[in-house]
Amino acid sequence: MSKKLTVKVNGNAYEVVVGDLFHNPVVVAVNGKEYQVEIGEANEASAPATVAVAPASVPASAPAAAAAAAAPGTENSNVLAAPMPGKILDIAVKAGDKVNPGQQICALEAMKMKNIIRTPRAGTVASVEVSEGQKVAFGAVIIRFA
Repeated sequence: MSKKLTVKVNGNAYEVVVGDLFHNPVVVAVNGKEYQVEIGEANEASAPATVAVAPASVPASAPAAAAAAAAPGTENSNVLAAPMPGKILDIAVKAGDKVNPGQQICALEAMKMKNIIRTPRAGTVASVEVSEGQKVAFGAVIIRFA
């Protein structure tokens, strides 16, 4: 399933189509030009790749558009955002916790599947922006880093 988005970067609008996030690499089209985007694998066999996006061969004119569309909350971001809409099942961190890349942040149920959401970077959790049982949209902020 693909998702069509309009992404603004520095005032410039880009039409971005994100391919199936369950295939790696993900095909991302920015203004009609396709790119391969590598996504880090989750440690659990049943969990889809959820974070740690590293765009490959993205032109200088649209690097942020492809990365932001593929997975909000990448390793250079101060937030970790929901990679898909769903319901927060449990939260494994709290404000003040130190986290390492790949560490579980929460579990998110989407389409009756439990998806483990992991952090792509090391840091300290400044705040948790969701609560257990809360429904979140794609791109909703889950945690903020200090």
